Amino acid sequence: MNAGATSSYVSAWKDESVLALSETADKFVATEITANRERWEQQQYVDRDVWLKAGELGLLCCSIPEEYGGGGGSFAHDLAVFEAQAKHGDTAWGAGVHSGIVAHYILAYGTEEQKLRWLPKMASGEWIAAVAMTEPGAGSDLKTVRTRAVREGGEYVINGSKIFISNGRMADLIITVVKTDPEAGAKGISLLGVEADQTEGFIRGRILDKVGQHGADTSELFYEDARVPVDNLLGGVEGQGFGQLMTQLAQERLILGVSSTASIERAIGLTTEYAKTREMFGQRLWDLQNTKFVLAECATVAHVQRVFVDSCIQRHLDGFLDGTSAAMLKWWASENYVTVVDRCVQIFGGYGYMREYPIARMYEDARISKVFAGSNETMKDVVSRSL
Repeated sequence: MNAGATSSYVSAWKDESVLALSETADKFVATEITANRERWEQQQYVDRDVWLKAGELGLLCCSIPEEYGGGGGSFAHDLAVFEAQAKHGDTAWGAGVHSGIVAHYILAYGTEEQKLRWLPKMASGEWIAAVAMTEPGAGSDLKTVRTRAVREGGEYVINGSKIFISNGRMADLIITVVKTDPEAGAKGISLLGVEADQTEGFIRGRILDKVGQHGADTSELFYEDARVPVDNLLGGVEGQGFGQLMTQLAQERLILGVSSTASIERAIGLTTEYAKTREMFGQRLWDLQNTKFVLAECATVAHVQRVFVDSCIQRHLDGFLDGTSAAMLKWWASENYVTVVDRCVQIFGGYGYMREYPIARMYEDARISKVFAGSNETMKDVVSRSL
C-alpha cells in the first residue's frame, strides 16, 4: 500500500541490497505471518518455527556482524524487515525487540564471550530474545525499578517482577534491568542476561490480554531467588545499565517511527481503495468532497512524516541521530498513526468497526504506540529539555 501521489518517492537509505531484502521480507511476512494471523491471535504468540525460518532467510539480526552470526549489513537492513511487518499489518512477530533492540545491547556493550555465546543463536532463530524493563510500579521512569540483584560469590540472585514484556513467554534470553546498588539511583542499575531454561527461580507469568496486538507475546515475568552467573552481567561492570538503556532508546524509537509511518501509508491505501469501490447516495464514496479532502490531508501527513523518518534514519546510519530528534519522531509519528487510522475508520463507517476489515484491527493495534518505548508525554519532556 502507498500514500497515492507520492508513491514514486523512494527513500534514499534503500539501496539495492536493502530493496532486495525488503522483497524477501515482504514475501515472508505475507506467507508466514499475516496468513496465520488468526492462529497467532488465538494462542497469543507466534510459533517458534517462524523464527527459525526467518533465521534461515537472513531476516534476523541483519546488522549484526557476520563474525557473530549476523547478516553483516547496516541497520537499514533491519529496518527493511520491520517496515515489511508494518506494511502487512503485522504486530505479532517480535522481531523488532529481538533484532533491533536486544541484539544491539549485546553488540554495543557485551563482552566478547557474551557476543559469541548469544548473538549466533539469536541470528539463527534458535533463541528468541526479550528485554525486561517495565515493572508494575515503573514504566517510563526506569530509575525507579525495584527488581534487585545481589551478588553471592560467582552468581547474582535476582528478586522482583516485570510486566508488559514483549516476547516474554517464548524468550530464551531476557536482558533484565536490575538494581545492583539500590542506594545509587540511576548509577545502581545494571543489565543481566537471564537464560530462561537454565535459571531456577525464573518464572513466566500469564500472557496479558490486551486491547489490540492480540497475536503479540506480551507477558509477566517473575524472579524468585533466580540465580545467574556473574558472567551474564552485560559488559562485566555494574552500574552501567541506565546509560546503556538511554543510549539504545534512540534506536528503539526510530524503529517505532518507521513502523508508524509504514502503518499510516497502509491505512491510507486501504481506505482509498475502499472509498473508490463503496457506493453511497448514488455515487462512489470517493466522489464526495469530504472523503477526498480527508484522504488528501492524511496523505500529506504521511509524506511529511516519511521525509522526517528518512532524515532520522540517515542520521542514525551516519552515527548522528540524537535523543531529542528520536523523541520528536516517536511522539509525532505515533500521534499521527493513531489520528490517521481513526480518520480512516470514519470513512469506512460501520464496516470500519468490524474486525474482519484490516482497518478495524489497525484501530485496535495503533493506540499502544503512544505509550510504549516511553510515553508521548515523556517524549515531549525530553524534547523540552533541549529548548
